[in-house]
Amino acid sequence: MNFIEKNSNQQKQDRLVLCYEDLGEGQPILFIHGWPSNHLMWEAQVSFFVEQGYRCIAYDRRGFGMSSRPLHGYNYDNFADDLREIILQLDLQEVLLVGFSMGGGEVARYFTRYGSDRISKAILLGAVTPYLLKSEDNPDGIKKEVFDEMVAGVEADRPAFLETFFNDFFGVNLVNRAVSKPMLEYQRSIALGASPNATSQCIRAFSETDFRKDLTNIDVPTLIVHGDADKIVPEDVSANISSELISNNQFILYPGAPHGFFLTHKERLNSDILNFIRDNLS
Repeated sequence: MNFIEKNSNQQKQDRLVLCYEDLGEGQPILFIHGWPSNHLMWEAQVSFFVEQGYRCIAYDRRGFGMSSRPLHGYNYDNFADDLREIILQLDLQEVLLVGFSMGGGEVARYFTRYGSDRISKAILLGAVTPYLLKSEDNPDGIKKEVFDEMVAGVEADRPAFLETFFNDFFGVNLVNRAVSKPMLEYQRSIALGASPNATSQCIRAFSETDFRKDLTNIDVPTLIVHGDADKIVPEDVSANISSELISNNQFILYPGAPHGFFLTHKERLNSDILNFIRDNLS
């Protein structure tokens, strides 16, 4: 694994170390993971795109994987700044920026804080954008009580909460086994490696952050992919609206796909992403 250090000129307790994997050569694809996972979720995508001649960088968000675990600072301004730090320290150009679920928020906020500098195209997969929380000006959003229950579940019994969560995440039930039991256990083990504090605080971050203005700042070709059977981030409050706010986008809806379609529909997803990034007319 590789590491970059942020704020290294400050006191030791203010330093932030971000862990990342960097494989392959060619145009860089920068992968931003979802909640509550880490960079390991991208295994099927990284192996595929390295073979296709791309450089794949996947990093652990602060509080997750092998990155630093600060007590505070889990907000999208900081997440976007962390993303910028990786791009600058690795001197990445013409980046293909891929964000899944919570990671879609980093993509959106990056354009507000830094514009399209160094970014070639953006890809939003099952993203939480533009705004999940129900409010007076977002009446079709999800009630705050739903996220309150998530926080309570994480804080009361995180392993038990994650067991149920990942069943919904991958659409697993008595008649549908889209992923194997060992894969479910593996994905849950990845999530259990995160900071409990970060796991809880990030629920507030991705549910309460309004990305509607951020999406209007995305000025590069953008691919939006979502599953119409997503129980975690329903399309009606996310992708359908995002496709209206981003000026230059291609929207693909996967019939029957759950939130975790990066695994359940990995062959189709990899193909759709490859076609998008190779299309000079997108």
